[in-house]
Amino acid sequence: MNMQDFSLEGKIAWITGASYGIGFAIAEAYAAAGATIVFNDRGREQLERGLENYKKAGIKAYGYICDVTDEEAVQNTVKKIEEEVGVIDILVNNAGIIKRIPMTEMSAAEFRQVVDVDLNAPFICAKAVIPAMIKKGHGKIINICSMMSELGRETVSAYAAAKGGLKMLTRNICSEYGAYNIQCNGIGPGYIATPQTAPLREIQPDGSRHPFDQFIIAKTPAARWGEPADLQGPAVFLASDASNFVNGHILYVDGGILAYIGKQPG
Repeated sequence: MNMQDFSLEGKIAWITGASYGIGFAIAEAYAAAGATIVFNDRGREQLERGLENYKKAGIKAYGYICDVTDEEAVQNTVKKIEEEVGVIDILVNNAGIIKRIPMTEMSAAEFRQVVDVDLNAPFICAKAVIPAMIKKGHGKIINICSMMSELGRETVSAYAAAKGGLKMLTRNICSEYGAYNIQCNGIGPGYIATPQTAPLREIQPDGSRHPFDQFIIAKTPAARWGEPADLQGPAVFLASDASNFVNGHILYVDGGILAYIGKQPG
């Protein structure tokens, strides 16, 4: 085995919505492996905050304002990246939203919004980068899927539908473009400790764990929440030459939740 296969030296990686959180952690790992980082956000304020985060981390990153659900904006952004940075070698479709609303209370407009960001946008971004990848003779597309690509749960009908669709889009991109040396795979994070999930992990006034925290710990063989750093190794692997014969695969980084039926009641 050649450890150089894991190097991203000279590669240009575009991670959508990577101002913070999981996307930022993946960008940090890619930068450490030698890649040039490009990211986008929807607004100027978020973009500036992201650029500041990269600066603090000692990473030179190129930031662009782009709404990934807008096909024309994405095509224009990809063109600008190619002109100003270079042809994209690695696309990580990380931008996403979730709305926790019971299905019968959710409007069709709310459902469409989640599907638009979590499924249509990865289609739009992949479509924009694939032609140059074909011309270059290689490319890596990594879709951030979810355990909800496999499982359902209360209040997340739109998210689960979109992430299930993203799993199949991943496999279809593999099917259509594998012959061009383009690998499209997914990462399915488990429950990750981020600022967004912090309220679910707060210790209660009586000193006990939050009920949802207890639920996740009980359902996870690793008996803990994941950290953004847990996704870094898998993300580097799927972006590197080490995964050149891995295609159409969803790598679940979930501490074993999907393998586990749960404890028998005592």
